[in-house]
Amino acid sequence: MQFEIITIFPGLFAGVFENGIIRRAQAEGLVAVNLHDLRTFTHDRHRTVDDRPFGGGEGMVLKPEPLAEALASLGIEPKPKREAKQPAENASPRTRVILMSAQGKPFTQAVARELAALDRLILLCGRYEGVDERINELYCDMELSIGDYVLSGGELAAAVIVDATMRLIPGVLGNQASGEFESFGVADQEIAAGIDGVPRSQHGAGGLLDYPHYTRPAEFGGLRAPEVLLNGDHKEIRRWRHEQQLRKTVANRPDLLEVATLSEEDRALLEAIWEERR
Repeated sequence: MQFEIITIFPGLFAGVFENGIIRRAQAEGLVAVNLHDLRTFTHDRHRTVDDRPFGGGEGMVLKPEPLAEALASLGIEPKPKREAKQPAENASPRTRVILMSAQGKPFTQAVARELAALDRLILLCGRYEGVDERINELYCDMELSIGDYVLSGGELAAAVIVDATMRLIPGVLGNQASGEFESFGVADQEIAAGIDGVPRSQHGAGGLLDYPHYTRPAEFGGLRAPEVLLNGDHKEIRRWRHEQQLRKTVANRPDLLEVATLSEEDRALLEAIWEERR
């Protein structure tokens, strides 16, 4: 898979993409991350990429011409009358152009899975007050936001999207299940089917957060790992882990409970958990 990042600060990505899983995935040829300096697509001596906004207001806006040239260099041309969220006219159906934007739709694990199925992802990093909206209308397939806050630019958001998407590509992780059985992962089909074995994460799309994890030593800092995890009883471990999922979700993301699939037993447990917290 190819990631193409258009930015005015390519140096911001150096430490992120030269370490860990991203570095290894590139070395093994599983992904390619290409950085494109927007200033190389300017034609004045000051290499100007921004200008004042029409209508007044604070800040500056990234100009459309350099962005259009940068996209053209990647084979992306505008299609003014294309329907919203449809790929640009001459782009591969497995290529998407995404604008990093505080006004974008939330980036979630489900979106990461959609993106991981593509061949090429082109990420536009906004700066200042944003990007001329005509670039969004003419070239972009979607706007994405990584959270309800404002960053200085889209570079950090692009790095997050590359990392979250890349780790879902087959072969990138040493153990592919590591990208599945975790918070916001897929449901554990073996457990759902009643197959006995060590229980893994029980999260399904839109479900609960993952349970807490423990490893050796059994005692640390005066705290002992829960005995239920040490006794080898898979049924009890599964029950305990599921209860911990509910507790973790109540504590950190109660909003997820509105869309989670809950059994009657889950609802009874939740009532008890909420009562404890009152």
